[in-house]
Amino acid sequence: MLPVLDETSTESSELDVLDKQIMQALVHDARIPFARLGGILGVSEQTVARRYRALRQRGILHVSGQVNAVPLGHARWVLRLRSTPDKALRLAEALARFPDLSWVTLLSTGSEVTCVGRPRSIQRRDALLLHILPRAPQVLELTAHEVIHRFPLDEEWPRHRHLLTAAQLDELGAARPRPADAGPETPVDLSAADEAMLALLGRDGRAPYARLAAETGWTAPRVARRMAELTAAGVLYFDVDFAIERMGYGVRGALWLRVRPADLDAVGHAMATHPEIVFVAATTGPSNMFASIICRDTADLYRYVTGRLGALEGITGLEVTPSLRVLKQAQTLLDTDRIALMP
Repeated sequence: MLPVLDETSTESSELDVLDKQIMQALVHDARIPFARLGGILGVSEQTVARRYRALRQRGILHVSGQVNAVPLGHARWVLRLRSTPDKALRLAEALARFPDLSWVTLLSTGSEVTCVGRPRSIQRRDALLLHILPRAPQVLELTAHEVIHRFPLDEEWPRHRHLLTAAQLDELGAARPRPADAGPETPVDLSAADEAMLALLGRDGRAPYARLAAETGWTAPRVARRMAELTAAGVLYFDVDFAIERMGYGVRGALWLRVRPADLDAVGHAMATHPEIVFVAATTGPSNMFASIICRDTADLYRYVTGRLGALEGITGLEVTPSLRVLKQAQTLLDTDRIALMP
């Protein structure tokens, strides 16, 4: 077993092996009990709980329950909005407050904002794309790319699986994959109690069953059953947001690719194996592939673009747009370089 440390983490952004092992285990199973995780890592339940609380308080990570709109019968969108430089930040701040929008990012051009839209009804989609955004005074141009296929990563970021032994990975069991693009034949209907449970999980993906029961009016066993049903249907999945700057990564951004249709699937699957890629999907729009990337620095970004990415056959065009500032991740707001504590 790999050696781990058992003292309380400091307020610095440095992460030791145990911190990284805990982070990887949460990516593997976001709601794993601390007692079970401690047994796998060879430390006490109290140590794991203390380390987790420290990571949250330092703004390094946040676990949330996410709703996948696809099994509900709705699409996901990557939105690209052009503004004027003096209004772009104000636009990004406004978009970050929309519950149907995530990954709100001010691009390094200073006049563009990107975000991911996951409206959960036709009415909310039309309101967002046809009324709210086009009529916003800060928006000069809007391009909507519908996600038509997401390529699953061979390992979810931050890719610390190598810090766990084969025996530890076996004890963790099969990783819980992100939901597929295809849901059940009949879209899933959500009740008011479902919505209450999902809202609480969005704020705290590790909320105890007792707290979820109090929020929904159900019993704890019923909460557990319903959570398992929604997870099996692909509606609910758990995600971990990271403050990458506090983990030693200085560059994140978006790649907008034009790929020959015959090579689209091969390029997408190849990019999904690249450690720099955290999301890659085929889309509609002026570019037919979109990817999110994280690198140590601009030199690392250059090496990736000219090396691993440049070696792929079928790419006919590429635009790289580094992020100037990320205001909202999957579910959490960012306060400069750290995740804002959720209420």
